[in-house]
Amino acid sequence: MKKLEKITIVGGGTAGFVCALILKARFPNKEISVVCSKKIGIIGVGEGSTEHWNEFMKYIGVSFQQVIQECDATFKSGIMFKGWAENDYLHSIGQESQFLHGQYPINYGHLISNKAKNREFNSSFTWNNKVATKFLNDDIENPPFNQYHFNTNKLNDFLTTLAMVKNIEVFYDEILDISLNDDGEIDQLICSKNNHQADFFIDCTGFNRLLMNKLGAKWQSYSKYLKMKSAIVFPIGDTEEYNMWTTAQAMDYGWMFKIPVWGRSGNGYIFDSDYITPEQAKLEVEKFIGHEIDIGKHITFDPGALDKVWIKNCCAVGLSASFVEPLEATSIGTSIQQTFLLMHRLPNYDNNTIDKYNKDVNDILINIRDFVLLHYITKKQNTIFWHDISKIELPDTLKNNLDRWNKNLPIFDDFSDITNYRLFNSTNYLQIMAPLGLFDVEKIKEEYNMFGDYYKNKSKETLYNLKIEELKTPKIGHKEFITRIRQKVGK
Repeated sequence: MKKLEKITIVGGGTAGFVCALILKARFPNKEISVVCSKKIGIIGVGEGSTEHWNEFMKYIGVSFQQVIQECDATFKSGIMFKGWAENDYLHSIGQESQFLHGQYPINYGHLISNKAKNREFNSSFTWNNKVATKFLNDDIENPPFNQYHFNTNKLNDFLTTLAMVKNIEVFYDEILDISLNDDGEIDQLICSKNNHQADFFIDCTGFNRLLMNKLGAKWQSYSKYLKMKSAIVFPIGDTEEYNMWTTAQAMDYGWMFKIPVWGRSGNGYIFDSDYITPEQAKLEVEKFIGHEIDIGKHITFDPGALDKVWIKNCCAVGLSASFVEPLEATSIGTSIQQTFLLMHRLPNYDNNTIDKYNKDVNDILINIRDFVLLHYITKKQNTIFWHDISKIELPDTLKNNLDRWNKNLPIFDDFSDITNYRLFNSTNYLQIMAPLGLFDVEKIKEEYNMFGDYYKNKSKETLYNLKIEELKTPKIGHKEFITRIRQKVGK
């Protein structure tokens, strides 16, 4: 039986503090500490979360009002894809997905069979940047949306302060070496100020992977399938309204994101450096938006994941474990899901536990890889990049599913062989496949029409009532809502 009295997280970015806060909530009587360097900055490429952030907040006892106030946060309903398909589309999971017949998403069956416009797949709130005024009430605990945009630096400050409040020790130190014991486990961190011993270590050192490299972990590249490998990031000033989504704008050699937070937006161009240089990417952005930009960072990366994220008495979480382009804001979500899974596996762990965890995390990451790749199965052909990327051979895990889903809508059970801590499910895939034209509509219509009139009429009634309820609900603009929350919390 492995001793587990002291856990040390190495690295003080978002992943490190998210991990520390979850583990402290799960193991309140254990000694949890973070060792981090003041010399190493945070990557800060993306500033968006997935819906898993809401579960994280609930678990550690943080309100959405706090996050809005302290992190300059705005709400995120999903991701708006512009220029990827014939029409813009929004990936946003709402009440439309909740009426099922067995596992069959009958509302979507109705919409796809009737060739509904993309806007009909989501609430009008999300497309119109509106928030229901009822969420301004002081006794409201649940937010109107489960996803957020953050100011990355303020988010890091907030999580750091929160960790200290919850009695998580934070040591600012520089790692000089990593000492292993006779069993090949990490014994202690040799640092410039003090040495740090623990029973279990978590590597959140980002692309450096200081601990996992010492233990012999190998990087598995996804570059055969995911071609983006470079990014330039830059800020833009405030706007009159905040979109309630991350914008993913298709460009000539990749895509550009825009993430609205309080007072500014975070932006970046994720591109394939086989086709253009950072300087050319900058010029393309400036031509598109109509003014010059100041590049904050230029980042290069090899998309992929470690072959094993848990070795001996150490586990990698966050960028140490994996990285793909931030097309679906997977980085923070993966850190949360990985840590939730880890907290169940840590007590009395053995080699079987480690093997099971590694398999589950690998499945989580393949699920992410395939979902990101799905977005590139587009008819867009305006540049050699888009022509070339459309010819990529798909991995069997994605190809086999698409062959089946082309004529039968995906259901939850199609993912039953993957841990429930996966990020993407049937509805996520459905919302990307439909606007990209990846369904055989006549086959989907045939499948849908096999239902009796009772359920088909019930689906139509459900969708109609949702629209009526939206019309009746008092609502205000997104920026006005954020302003009022900040004013109330700031009093």
